[in-house]
Amino acid sequence: MSTNMSVVTDFILVGFSHLAGLQGLLFSLFLTIYLLTVAGNLLIVVLVSADAALRCPMYFFLRILSALEIGYTSVTVPLLLHHLLTGQRHIPRSGCALQMFLFLFFGATECCLLAAMAYDRYAAICEPLHYPLLLSHRMCLQLAGSAWACGAMVGLGHTSFIFSLPFCGPNAIPHFFCEIQPILQLVCGDTSLNELQIILAAALIILCPFGLILGSYGRVLATIFRIPSAAGRRKAFSTCSSHLIVVSLFYGTAIFIYIRPKASYDPATDPLLSLFYAVVTPIFNPIIYSLRNSDIKAALKRTIQKIRPAEI
Repeated sequence: MSTNMSVVTDFILVGFSHLAGLQGLLFSLFLTIYLLTVAGNLLIVVLVSADAALRCPMYFFLRILSALEIGYTSVTVPLLLHHLLTGQRHIPRSGCALQMFLFLFFGATECCLLAAMAYDRYAAICEPLHYPLLLSHRMCLQLAGSAWACGAMVGLGHTSFIFSLPFCGPNAIPHFFCEIQPILQLVCGDTSLNELQIILAAALIILCPFGLILGSYGRVLATIFRIPSAAGRRKAFSTCSSHLIVVSLFYGTAIFIYIRPKASYDPATDPLLSLFYAVVTPIFNPIIYSLRNSDIKAALKRTIQKIRPAEI
């Protein structure tokens, strides 16, 4: 390929092509995970939408989170499945940019939404008398809308900035989707300033919501420890535990992947880490919220009773 960046019209997603003998097994594995992820998160969306008992701010945000997870995993996995099945790994430059935008859009929106969910738990436990005012339906819509708007700005800003840089070749991306760090490896010239700008922007969108979450749960834990009865403390903490697990999984991998220079990118191990947060983590959310949440389990039971009343 010529070093003239104008001819770099497509990329090759290397992915797991080095595992030639395992393509069929990987296809079956990722297809199963994807179908379970979509089914589990879609079930939560349907349950929260249909059950009147779940119409409160916490489940309003949970429904959006589940919808985000469906979009988040659908940006990468179907294309990965296509590559595994057909062996065709080319992606147009415009398609790569679109995939990066959508992945960052859903990811950044989830960052902000998890902060809104932490605020909901803070208001419910620390300010119970003011909870209906602090988390009114209008406020919930504003918080959700702000999360979506922030995700759109982050996705558009990062994508337009990165794809305005010169690509001199080669065009092989050592990853299974168009991720920021491996694409930066293909930019010609000194990209140290570009890296610094991207890391600072990533730190802002990741660490600011994470700081709000830590602050909210600091107040929540202080309030819980002041509850005199052990049963009361367990009940209060149980409403936060699922969210804390999801936050730990999401932010733990996001901080490690995005807030570091491109020189630390390892094409042998980083795609495996990306598999965890892009493919595996989204399936955990419905499992965590369904197994640890009595309201979701009760709503599922009521739904089954409506569908099969004669057998229950």
